[in-house]
Amino acid sequence: MNISQLIAPDRVLCLNEISSKKRILEKLSQILALGTIGYDHAEIFNRLIERERLGSTGLGHGVALPHGRYGENEITIGAFIKLDKGIDFDSPDGQPTDLLFALLVPEHHTDEHLQVLASLARMFSDKDFCTKLRQCDSDEELFQHLSGQAVASETS
Repeated sequence: MNISQLIAPDRVLCLNEISSKKRILEKLSQILALGTIGYDHAEIFNRLIERERLGSTGLGHGVALPHGRYGENEITIGAFIKLDKGIDFDSPDGQPTDLLFALLVPEHHTDEHLQVLASLARMFSDKDFCTKLRQCDSDEELFQHLSGQAVASETS
């Protein structure tokens, strides 16, 4: 699966005004709900917060993968935000987080959920890839860089 099957240009943003974990999860929830039928941003936010209560989805090195399961829909969707200034995301290395890829997977797609998360974690562990993302100056440039990446899933 290509990452562009998870994200759309309107769900990839460069932002600078967010300064807390709660606010970034709210914004990601709003973005994930964009253009989707039956997705409620408040419920998505609750799912992301519930998952964070189990343990931070911060990977370290400025990257976080907030995620959750939602609804009976058949599609997995993602959203990406690059922050100009990193925020505290309770990452294991204690470093500020500035690259966040949020993922929503249908309730019954357990294997896909794990496969996509593992693939995203591998992708974001590539220092060169993250450096190039951090150098992007626009939403469009971010989307182009992200959309060239492959993500493993059971449907690929």
